[in-house]
Amino acid sequence: MLRPLVTFALVIALFACQPATPPEVEDQTSGPLFEEASAKTGLAFEHITGALGEFFMPEIMGSGLVLFDYDSDGDLDVYFLQGAEFSQSSSHSNRLFRNDLIPSGELRFADATAGSGLDHRGYGMGAAVGDYDSDGDPDLFITNFGPNALYQNNGDGTFSDVTAGGLDDSRWSASASFLDYDNDGDLDLFFTNYVDFNVRNNKDCFDPTGARDYCTPNVYSPVPDRLFRNDEGRFVDVSQSSGLGAAFGNGLGVTAADFNGDGWTDIYVANDGVANQLWMSQGDGSFADESLLAGAAYNADGRPEAGMGVTAADFDFDGDEDLFMTHLTQETNTLYLNNGRAQFRDVTNRFGLGSPSMAFTGFGSRWFDFDNDGFLDLFIANGAVTIMESQRAEARPFRQRNQLFRGTNARFEDVSEGFQLEGISRGAAFGDIDNDGDIDIVISNNGGPARLLLNQIGAHANWLRVRAGLGSRVAVTVDGQERWGRVHSDGSYLSVSEAVAHFGLAKANTVERVVIVSVDGQSRSFDAVSVNETLDTMTPAN
Repeated sequence: MLRPLVTFALVIALFACQPATPPEVEDQTSGPLFEEASAKTGLAFEHITGALGEFFMPEIMGSGLVLFDYDSDGDLDVYFLQGAEFSQSSSHSNRLFRNDLIPSGELRFADATAGSGLDHRGYGMGAAVGDYDSDGDPDLFITNFGPNALYQNNGDGTFSDVTAGGLDDSRWSASASFLDYDNDGDLDLFFTNYVDFNVRNNKDCFDPTGARDYCTPNVYSPVPDRLFRNDEGRFVDVSQSSGLGAAFGNGLGVTAADFNGDGWTDIYVANDGVANQLWMSQGDGSFADESLLAGAAYNADGRPEAGMGVTAADFDFDGDEDLFMTHLTQETNTLYLNNGRAQFRDVTNRFGLGSPSMAFTGFGSRWFDFDNDGFLDLFIANGAVTIMESQRAEARPFRQRNQLFRGTNARFEDVSEGFQLEGISRGAAFGDIDNDGDIDIVISNNGGPARLLLNQIGAHANWLRVRAGLGSRVAVTVDGQERWGRVHSDGSYLSVSEAVAHFGLAKANTVERVVIVSVDGQSRSFDAVSVNETLDTMTPAN
């Protein structure tokens, strides 16, 4: 299928020749950056691992969370994936928290699980959100260690389990993404599978002192990921016919984007301990793994790393999607720079992201502009998977602190001092939870309480949010310079973020032009757009 790409390709080509430089804004990082507000807002969730001393791998890997407006009332609600006991039927379910934000700005959450249809019981891992049935409200796909589930939004605050067609894959599934890979106007579904672990084949593994510890993924066999095509609301397994069954990996993170600018959505998979996969669309419904030739399979030393979380964005303002991945302690996180043709180079150390990550095991992560200065920043949720020597005497010796890196025009600066709360952090989701124009963060902690980090400084600068169809690319022109963003909710680790394109504008008082290019290649433009507002192109005009 061909698509009208002339306008989009021309804009990208012009933009790539003249990278934008965001305007300067006063440095606000001297004060508190985020306030931890889970207790005072009623966002009370405690993750259960079900650990009984057997060191089952799923105990240390989950879980994620979801930010989405399930009831279409204009604010973000939160859904947490819960673990379970291995020895019996679980008494714990996933939890849905309704955001009852009031006009004065006071933020309160209420547990809305009962009666919602989302009281799913299983060993929860991750999720994806998208309007797969095109009825205007968000639907939810859940991955588990065990059968997955698809929930259709009924439009009245409730959901129905409509799992069918193989979506209930009973293997250990991890991250997922709704995407339109065939450009036919509806959302298809991709999800990763991790390794062939089950309770019966659990192996005994040990740390260097001889103490029992969790195994690495390479102890178990990898399993294939899955792709399902949406045929008028019915999902059809096309994993084999699309070519995705040609390679197995220990799949944990996924992000879907057009990495070479050809108008077709590609899929990047972060694999744990083996080569990553870059599934490039061939434009005919099939994919080819080009990660090795593209330079995105291994790090600069030619080594596979323990890929967990992944995020894609145009952090260097040259019009293409770059990649950032989180890894294990004693490995650096990895920044892959895209040359616009889906050819990548490991530039981690050049941008100051190498040595600060060596002591940490990273999971959830995302490029986002926390201070609205126009540069993209990075947050990383950290938590060990093997015993931390300094915590060996503790019941769960895996705590680490999270990290925040502030983007500049040259490199990233570590501004993590404000993150003193330690945890075994896994999922991280990002969105404007209190509707004040800056991006907040919710973190899920393995075997511990969830954390809500409310942004304290983003409102000091101007901003623009654009709501459009999932996968749309958005360009904003400010002071004669263009910057690109993308509407997506995937990436990070096992989690779903708010599906908007958010732009920090620093001190700019107007946006000269906004261009939105949908997945099917159609382009819309808006001139003289006001700042500090949400341009919502999803709501029909009156």
